[in-house]
Amino acid sequence: MSHQDDVKAIITAVGGAANVKSLTHCATRLRFELKDGGKVDQASLDANKVVLGGVPQSGDRYQVVIGGQVASVYDEIMHLPEMAGVGAGASAEDASDGEMSDAELKAAKRNQGVRGKVAWLDNFFEYLADSFRPILGVLLGASIIIALVNLFISLGVIPNDEANTGLMFIKALWKGVFYFLPIMVAYNAAKKLKVDPWLGGAIMAALMTPQFTALSDTKTWGDAVSCVENTTLGTSSCTTTVFGLPMQLSDYSGNVFVPLMMAAVLALVYHGLKRIIPESVQLVFLPFFSLIIVGALTAFIIGPIGVWAGNGLGVFLAWMNSHAPFIFAIAIPLLYPFLVPLGLHWPLNALMLMNIQSMGYDFIQGPMGTWNFACFGATAGVLFLSIRDHDDQMRQTSIGALAAGLLGGVSEPSLYGIHLRYKLIYSRMLVGCGVGGVVIAVLGWLFPATVASGEIVHGVTTTAFAFTSLLTIPVFNQMWVYAVSIAAAFITSMVLIIVMDYRTPEQKAEVKARAAAAVAAKVGKGEAAEAAEAAPAAVEAPAAPAASAPAPAAATTAVLAPVAGHVVSLDDAGDPVFASRALGEGVGVVPSASVVKAPVSGVLQTVAETGHAFGLKTDDGVEVLVHVGIDTVKMNGEGFAVAVAKGDRVNAGDELVTVDFDKVKAAGYSTTTLMTVLNTAMLTAVTPKTDVDVKAGDEVIAVEH
Repeated sequence: MSHQDDVKAIITAVGGAANVKSLTHCATRLRFELKDGGKVDQASLDANKVVLGGVPQSGDRYQVVIGGQVASVYDEIMHLPEMAGVGAGASAEDASDGEMSDAELKAAKRNQGVRGKVAWLDNFFEYLADSFRPILGVLLGASIIIALVNLFISLGVIPNDEANTGLMFIKALWKGVFYFLPIMVAYNAAKKLKVDPWLGGAIMAALMTPQFTALSDTKTWGDAVSCVENTTLGTSSCTTTVFGLPMQLSDYSGNVFVPLMMAAVLALVYHGLKRIIPESVQLVFLPFFSLIIVGALTAFIIGPIGVWAGNGLGVFLAWMNSHAPFIFAIAIPLLYPFLVPLGLHWPLNALMLMNIQSMGYDFIQGPMGTWNFACFGATAGVLFLSIRDHDDQMRQTSIGALAAGLLGGVSEPSLYGIHLRYKLIYSRMLVGCGVGGVVIAVLGWLFPATVASGEIVHGVTTTAFAFTSLLTIPVFNQMWVYAVSIAAAFITSMVLIIVMDYRTPEQKAEVKARAAAAVAAKVGKGEAAEAAEAAPAAVEAPAAPAASAPAPAAATTAVLAPVAGHVVSLDDAGDPVFASRALGEGVGVVPSASVVKAPVSGVLQTVAETGHAFGLKTDDGVEVLVHVGIDTVKMNGEGFAVAVAKGDRVNAGDELVTVDFDKVKAAGYSTTTLMTVLNTAMLTAVTPKTDVDVKAGDEVIAVEH
């Protein structure tokens, strides 16, 4: 399909435009609210070249992961004729403000009852996410500038001299992002809560003006200002009297806790005033009273509380990093793989920014980087296997995800496009996270760093918030410790994926069948040479005979019934994947005995740990899959007594597994045993024999090759 066809296919896969109640998007995902979530065609989405993955949500919500091009894909979808009007309406309250934004529309829909199981928690984390998500781009851009500046300084390309005007200008570019970060966060947070976002930005800006910061100048105000040094954080806290009331004076540049708290209070005040101020004068008096009330509350109460809370968390984690560095360095990378998919990593990201603002450095990003690179290493392993197996679909997905990770430090394309779709990946990736955590803990303890204040810190630190990518390695103090740690995490995850794979036997068989089908299609178009070169070894196209040589007689292989019972067509077996012939032609057997036997003589290439699936390859290249029952993988091997192991050579009729089919039925699963010839597309003919009663060992499939 063309790109436009792929975009149209997304709407078809979610049940068509008529099934879409609303559509919004975030940084990487299309967010659908559907009338009937059961109409989603997951297989179609997985096969779509534009789509990295699909994530079902509570209710009838569904997220389609696109990646960096999500905004353009969203625009293309919304311009489809059938999508006219979908997700673009505004409530009467918002009609005067024009068309609702994506975030506003999403919030409106959530207020109609589309929530998770714990509504307030769901709202809280979405509030955090939407307060930061719009500025991720500038944060990423600033972090790359920081990395390049540090790299050029370390290489001696530019001098680290405060008198260097060029260096000062470049520093201003990224320092401006972090210095005025509270204003940006306040703007987004206020907008999320349906408050005039400029009010939120203006209140935080007031606390960063020269007039406010000058209140702590002891030379100007003398004894009216008293300051106390915080030896733990290396900062000072000053207090003065305003209108006869004590006011704690703090540096709010780079602070993110205060604007988040302030915006929440502003929303209460703003919406309360909106109900009592006449609509005819709201334009003037609504912002007037909001500025006075919330500005005063922020300066006297909210600001100090936010600073205390941020400092308190920073001190606790700093204590943990100093006194229990092994636990800290290992816990962070092991937690992140579970926090990021749920959006629960935002509080830690906010704390990193707070650490830099209060202490001048952060110590969380180093261990966090080991998780990121374990994630990217797993994706690299998937890319290696996709190239080896000629899996074009996964190769394209993993290349895009790996590029986004290594160059941008963004893990979502890997997580949603690959890792959450294949449950075996996490068990491999977590080992990489653990190894990276151990390495950074050991090296960080043996080679402590000295921060700007002169304090000795055990661990990797940084003075800037940076997305952990290859480009931002230079921003870390003890750069070599960080580099060794992330390399260990990356390599461990990648090797484990390559050696142990990330797919079940059925998933690997499906890849082989898909590759074989692609080869067959090319052969059908007269491209035999190209197809033979492209095919994986397991499904190589047979070489064309020389023109002068007589055609050899067709070889045949009899595939026998693996178990006694009644033979049915794959169409009647009850599994849509097998019925589609994606795994080749074959039969289903409704069993009347408990012993499942080898249908051919050959080598066992795969034996599922749960005993429900076996892959065999004969000496003449016929590949056969035996799948005992439907969805029986969920029984985790209960009721299955496996008699063979991967790599064993078996003869037709040898026992593979004894199954308690009564237990399978009691668990609610079908006992129909499915058997297919995986490389059907590469064979001359595969002819099933159905609608007959058989004993184990009777021929049920005739293969010509």
